[in-house]
Amino acid sequence: MKKSMTTTPSSDPRPVGIAYLIGRIDHVLNRRLRDSLAVLGLTAPQYTALSVLNAQSQLSNAQLAERSMVSPQSANEMVKTMESRGWIERQPDASHGRIIQISLTESGQSLLRNCDIAVAKLEVAMLAELGVDECNALHGQLRKLLRSLGSMMVDPAHMEGK
Repeated sequence: MKKSMTTTPSSDPRPVGIAYLIGRIDHVLNRRLRDSLAVLGLTAPQYTALSVLNAQSQLSNAQLAERSMVSPQSANEMVKTMESRGWIERQPDASHGRIIQISLTESGQSLLRNCDIAVAKLEVAMLAELGVDECNALHGQLRKLLRSLGSMMVDPAHMEGK
């Protein structure tokens, strides 16, 4: 008898392949994003940073790194590049002189709108075989998975294979 893909970890300790599928989706989606965004002259991390800045208005370099899912060192280089291209501007924080606030320029906002269109087309293609209800359910389920992973405690002994 074949096991169901809905087998829970508590009833069967073997993986059910969901992590692999999510990893494959991540890999292919990142490749498609890179291709779509490269046409517009930017990278996926730059697009993420512009999106984050658009949502947050102004951020420090450290906040931008954290919210863009890149290291502070990578964020420093990315910020220099984006500033030299006129997509962002940096100004000293009014209340704390050592903190530099980063914000989008009009050029950065225009570029972000074009990127959003390209990414929306990619999402439409990716979700083409799903109905509206399925898309809504998938979105909710992915948010639940993210919450679950975010709240997990990692057991170092388990990670070392002990």
